[in-house]
This record gives sequence, C-alpha cells and structure tokens, in this order.
Amino acid sequence: MMTDIMADSLTRIRNAAQRRLDVTTLLHSKMVEATITILVEKGYLESYTVKEDGNKKTIDVVLKYGDNEKSVINEIKKISKPGRRIHRGKDEIKTFKNGYGTLVVSTSQGVLANDEAYKRGIGGEVICSIW
Repeated sequence: MMTDIMADSLTRIRNAAQRRLDVTTLLHSKMVEATITILVEKGYLESYTVKEDGNKKTIDVVLKYGDNEKSVINEIKKISKPGRRIHRGKDEIKTFKNGYGTLVVSTSQGVLANDEAYKRGIGGEVICSIW
C-alpha cells in the first residue's frame, strides 16, 4: 500500500526524464492533478490527460525536452513529507533559485505556485520544488 501518492508521482516523472521517455503514467488524485497543472503552466511538462478506466483514474504526462534532447527538469524534489510537514509564510516563498525554480504550495486557496501565492499574500505547506 502506498502512503504518499505525491512522492510516487514525482519519482515517476524523475525516472521517466532520466530514461528520456516521452510519456509516463501517474496515479490520480486532486493534489497530483493540481501539481501537474502548475508544472505544465510553468513549462516543465508538455501536457497531460486524465484517463478514466471504470472507477480508476490515471494521468498520462507528456514530458518536455530541450533542443539538446535533455529534459527541461534539472531537479524535482518532494519537500513536505507525511512524517514532517513543512509550512512557509508568504515572505519565505517569494523566490526559489533566484526565480529559476518553482515551489508548489498547498494553500487555503488551493494548490499554487510560489509566485502566485506570494501575489495573493498567503503561505502554506510546501509540496515540492522543481527547477
């Protein structure tokens, strides 16, 4: 039984990027779908589609590669874990990697990227970082 579906999804993306796969399949949850949506908007992933097979849902993610056939994702890491939740205020999530990276934050207004959370003036639980 899997306890952290978000960590599993990030690991699947990381492994697929290292193997230079075009598509990888993730298990579906609202948190995973919201995070993938942010990664597509920020340009780290090409696109995604939600597939429903009976009562099971999966997410097919199309990875993005640069001109030199290298993945645009340098590092993707889970920050907040089931045993240790990491919360940050709005001032602590202003920038990540001097603006080259993105933090995905779970806030009271939904799952947001760090720049959007800072604009709205809210903090929250830091789910993952990517650059």
